[in-house]
Amino acid sequence: MLNPRIGEWKGRRVWIIGASSGIGRSLAEALVARGARVAVSARNAEALHELAAQRPSHVLALPLDACSGEQLREGLRELVEAWGGVDLAVLMQGTHEPMRAWDIDAAIARRLLQVNVESVFESLAVLVPQLMAQGSGGIALCSSVAGYRGLPTSLVYGPTKAALINLAETLWLDLSSRGLGVWLINPGFVRTPLTDRNEFRMPALISAEEAARHILDGFASGRFEIHFPKRFTRWLRVLRLLPYGLYFRLVRRATGL
Repeated sequence: MLNPRIGEWKGRRVWIIGASSGIGRSLAEALVARGARVAVSARNAEALHELAAQRPSHVLALPLDACSGEQLREGLRELVEAWGGVDLAVLMQGTHEPMRAWDIDAAIARRLLQVNVESVFESLAVLVPQLMAQGSGGIALCSSVAGYRGLPTSLVYGPTKAALINLAETLWLDLSSRGLGVWLINPGFVRTPLTDRNEFRMPALISAEEAARHILDGFASGRFEIHFPKRFTRWLRVLRLLPYGLYFRLVRRATGL
């Protein structure tokens, strides 16, 4: 296995950044149900405190903007002060805006790059020194199968997720030999406030609660990449191997775009 297997969560200290809604919130709830202590971060302070109020002994609300290194450092300081360290950080932050080539908006593109990519680097700059000092723990990056290859309406979103796939691979090469785990999470279509914006049919759409179960199964398996639902993502992994001509024809036929 490329990563340590995590099947027992009782007492583990997990920090989820991007936990106010969608997969991040469902994952936080699932981990708390399994006995983990979970620090939850996002900009929506009200949603985080609502989550923490349900299990105050197990949930620590750390509202912050992940694009701010200063706020992330303060969040880590509070977490370490409360629990003494962090065993796993799950970087779920991200946003999505459908865009086609003839509708390019530089301001929207810049915002997606800032939230989906730059904030991840801000988070890593804070987390990696902490984990290195501990000599244990790990980081999970949430990308998307949209990062596998180019897809219609994903003009900006897809490239940001492709960047995270490459980043996770490089992190693993650097950190695994130091005793740290690195996981890559690649969901397919999951019903969240972001995917609710999509105007096309989303094959194999699953709930955020089901996505959280897949993620926990992935941590238990010790795999590097956690992709789901497999009835959909396995086909997309095959498409990565096709020559461009065939790939373009199949995508156009499948999407009608």
